[in-house]
Amino acid sequence: MDIVLNEVECRVLGSLVEKESTTPEYYPLSLNALVNACNQKSNRDPVMNLDEGAVREALHSLEGQALVRSVSPADSRVTKYEHRLQEAFNFYRHETAILCLLLLRGPQTPGELRSRSERLHAFDDLGAVQSSLQHLMTREPPLVQALPRQPGTKETRYAHLLSGDVAHANFGSKEESDAGGSPVDGERVTKLEEEIAALREEVADIKQQFALFRKQFE
Repeated sequence: MDIVLNEVECRVLGSLVEKESTTPEYYPLSLNALVNACNQKSNRDPVMNLDEGAVREALHSLEGQALVRSVSPADSRVTKYEHRLQEAFNFYRHETAILCLLLLRGPQTPGELRSRSERLHAFDDLGAVQSSLQHLMTREPPLVQALPRQPGTKETRYAHLLSGDVAHANFGSKEESDAGGSPVDGERVTKLEEEIAALREEVADIKQQFALFRKQFE
């Protein structure tokens, strides 16, 4: 499968994969909920400010590549979206978790991937993370690649290949310049953002249902 995704498509796909695991009760996602997920300030690198038009365009492209599909749940009049990574690649859960993190936060070390993956998949140790990376690297075609080690760093970072070859790209690690962030604080912020996004989704659905109800009496 010949896939080359741009930055927005990676963010949209990664957000759908993440929310399937972290907020399954609100998945698949409406366009509004997906925009909020893409623009989260936590667990995203870089932070984006995408509008509905950009996300809709990315969805259209991803649908054309059989990586996303739209669905119309029986209990909602709002079109929603879900990823199709399982159908496209027949992933194991640990592989899906690794690829999701790489899509959302760019190149990372095995240690970073393990510390950030708990809500997606609990890896027993670094060896389990490295094993998953090897599985993704030895697929045909490969989906992950090890990057040249940067001066002054000890660990190798890995990047996904859904956007093409990244062996010579100059990726900077946010963690290398900002070592003071607390993973616990990040998780709390993420949970709050997800709860707010879910509430916004509920309010949007209620508004739409009320508008339809009111039309019956006009």
